[in-house]
Amino acid sequence: MTQNKTIKLPKLIGHRGVKDLCPENTLESITRAFEIGLNFVEIDVKISKDKVPILLHDDTLDRTTNGSGLAIDYDYENIKKLDAGKFFYKKNTNIFVPKLEDILGLCINKNGNLNIELKPNKNFEKENTYQIYKITKNINQIDIFFSSFDMVSILEISKLYPQSIRSFLLDDFEENNIDDLIDISINNNLKVCGLNIDLVTADIIKKIKKYNILITVYSDKNINISNANDIFSLGIDSIFVDNPIDFLGKF
Repeated sequence: MTQNKTIKLPKLIGHRGVKDLCPENTLESITRAFEIGLNFVEIDVKISKDKVPILLHDDTLDRTTNGSGLAIDYDYENIKKLDAGKFFYKKNTNIFVPKLEDILGLCINKNGNLNIELKPNKNFEKENTYQIYKITKNINQIDIFFSSFDMVSILEISKLYPQSIRSFLLDDFEENNIDDLIDISINNNLKVCGLNIDLVTADIIKKIKKYNILITVYSDKNINISNANDIFSLGIDSIFVDNPIDFLGKF
């Protein structure tokens, strides 16, 4: 494995490609992100029934395809037949759910870097992580870092792939607080963490930065320039953007 032990994150990372401009987690969305000028995108990955790592954010296929149910209940051949663009364009499209391998090829071709979020896949988290590890372990042409809200997944990727860059994500304080996040990061040699923008305060950022942990921030809605400037001033390293158009040339 030749992934770097350190990573330099850009100010802007495309969220699920650029999910406000194109159907999320599709080849179209990732391609558009790179064409706009981003050099880093985030994608959500889990496995199908036949253990193919695919791009899908939700637990089910229902929201972003014309299928329904859990991805783990279907072979990829059947998932690929679904329309993954209709929910966005409100008409039939030829856009499909891509494999992680498709995205890796695209990123290498476009010289674009990748954040792979290991999505919860109930009762299949370890298998999910292993299959993603197998596909990415020998990739050295681009930077990749892994992230997850799921403790099983982040511990598993840390065990399988200790030389990779990894990030534990925190959406709220219901199960873990900032001290927990710091402990998890230190104990598992995690170089990055990710926070919901609602958790960001000057004190929290200062506390995390004492341990030289890089910080990414995401939101349920596109982060605007004013909010971005505010959190960058606190020491945030990167934000996930759904639509980066207004940011171009400013960061």
